[in-house]
Amino acid sequence: MNLYGVKAIYKFEMARMKRTIMQSVLSPVISTCLYFVVFGSAIGSRMGDIDGIDYGAYIIPGLLMLSLLMQSISNASFGIYMPKFSGTIYEVLSAPVSYTEIVLGYVGAAATKAVILGLIILATARLFVDYSVLHPVSMLAFLVLTAVTFSLFGFIIGIWADGFEKLQIVPMMIVTPLVFLGGTFYSIDMLPQVWQTISLFNPVVYLISGFRWAFYGVSDVHVGISVAMTLVFLAMCMTTVWWIFKTGYRLRS
Repeated sequence: MNLYGVKAIYKFEMARMKRTIMQSVLSPVISTCLYFVVFGSAIGSRMGDIDGIDYGAYIIPGLLMLSLLMQSISNASFGIYMPKFSGTIYEVLSAPVSYTEIVLGYVGAAATKAVILGLIILATARLFVDYSVLHPVSMLAFLVLTAVTFSLFGFIIGIWADGFEKLQIVPMMIVTPLVFLGGTFYSIDMLPQVWQTISLFNPVVYLISGFRWAFYGVSDVHVGISVAMTLVFLAMCMTTVWWIFKTGYRLRS
């Protein structure tokens, strides 16, 4: 294991967060704060409790998951796309680092930035609503697992994309709708039976449900199923990344 190579890629990507702190940190934090103001304070004060939890506190896991998914994908996809765009990817591929070490550097940095942002948003939420974390260790574990999984997914998107506009297609057109329809602002038990069944085909439901269990001990689906679904998606992403490096898909051409 070439730890110096992994460290070099990791530090380079983390330094980019400092250079773009307005876009990387302040923008998503402000956006999430607006959700807390509108849904947590303005609308939440007129909503009843859900599963015995104040509405403003109930939506925290969903909003945190929204930022986590978007930032994990964005950080990882942009991180690997820029070397492709500038042509420096060939220097990385010819360097004495393995494919595993390249992935560890890029995905590790993207996941770290997403986790840091998630913790900042979690702390900021305290300014708007009062909440508790029933299982803090599980919450952190789920936070890291989700960040790593979707950073891998973003890494795949960054390799697939051949233009800046394609970097935004999947996060904006697919991930964001799935998060909003995945129980961020409601429990799927509040839906008619047919829509509850349809919602179970939304993979984000399992992420938000498991994350909400870590906070309050309540969930729409069993927490074991949530973890299993996340691990399955992680395995799919790892397999896809292995295939990309094995075939050189959009890396050597």
